[in-house]
Amino acid sequence: MKFLPFKSLFLVFFVLVFSCKDNTKTVKVVQEQGVDLLLKHAKGFSVTSYKNYKVLEIYSPWPKADKTFKFALINKENKDEVSLNSDDFEAVIPIPIERIVVTSTTHLPGLELLGESQKLVGFPGTKYVSSKKIRARIDADEVRELGKNEGVNTEVLLELRPEVVIAFGIDGNNNAMETVKKANIPVIYNGDWIEASPLAKAEWIKLFGVLFNKESKAESVYNTIETEYLEAKKLAENVAEKPSVFSGAMFKDVWYMPNGTSPEAQLLKDANANYLWKNTQGVGSLALNFETVFNKAKAANIWINPSIYSSYDALKSANNHYTKFEAFKQKQIYSMSNTKGDTGGVLYYELGQSRPDLVLKDLIKICHPELLQDYDLFFFKKLN
Repeated sequence: MKFLPFKSLFLVFFVLVFSCKDNTKTVKVVQEQGVDLLLKHAKGFSVTSYKNYKVLEIYSPWPKADKTFKFALINKENKDEVSLNSDDFEAVIPIPIERIVVTSTTHLPGLELLGESQKLVGFPGTKYVSSKKIRARIDADEVRELGKNEGVNTEVLLELRPEVVIAFGIDGNNNAMETVKKANIPVIYNGDWIEASPLAKAEWIKLFGVLFNKESKAESVYNTIETEYLEAKKLAENVAEKPSVFSGAMFKDVWYMPNGTSPEAQLLKDANANYLWKNTQGVGSLALNFETVFNKAKAANIWINPSIYSSYDALKSANNHYTKFEAFKQKQIYSMSNTKGDTGGVLYYELGQSRPDLVLKDLIKICHPELLQDYDLFFFKKLN
């Protein structure tokens, strides 16, 4: 046997070692590229689709939220093929969802508009539900009563074993939802209510589209709403006169009024009305005294949504000073409180957020009736 000299052996070793090092430098780790769900207006959530799973992120479930909530969504048909580190997520959720609990009436249209209301198994405050389809299920005992949202009956909820609970939070402190999460039932906080515009709020239907594997349906529904909204807005753009408008009423010693950057003020702007507090800014409602409102709005043409009051007599009984507003004298007060479901739930509180196109058309009809002569008011009605 012939042996290589030591120098030759060293040369071979040197070449092999550095050849290996060079080879490792050329190896590239390819990160799978995700595809983001198209969102035109909503800022509070995102969905990124990968080859066999999706990642849902909730950024702003309540004001000043300092945490992003991340969920992995895996199709049930291939859930055994996907391996994810559960520590990276609030929960790993198989989809499509078959059993769901929602906790606000504003969540219900997300089910009904997608044809998924039969998946609802529990709700807190069923008497406030206006949807005829969901009311029928409640009457048939197919949707359980869960008490009040602030104190959901967790015992009943856990018995129902929903695959997910859609909650809403004011500040992140919700003991009932913490109990639900400890029982390994995923809780997704819905932040639609703090979005900055009416179309952004409505776009959260796409979140439900993902949970039910109905992204295309949700996109179609939303596009129709957006188109109707923008066409109505365009219709009102060139009106010659803008009626002056104010809103709200006294609660105890405070008159609450939407600030000028709120979605409510945006609707009045898009209806081409002169909202008298349009130049104000801030988060939440303005807190004003009666004198401030009266001095600015006493001659206003239209009074929108006078709080809980459903008639002129009720307004007068609450505060005789209300009768001094010109809108009261001319009977130009409109309220959404008189449009209710069969058990007394105010329809606007359930459907208004999901259908800003109908809200805008109502306001245009009120402010510029000549533009929508064949349109009947949907949410708002003249005060009795």
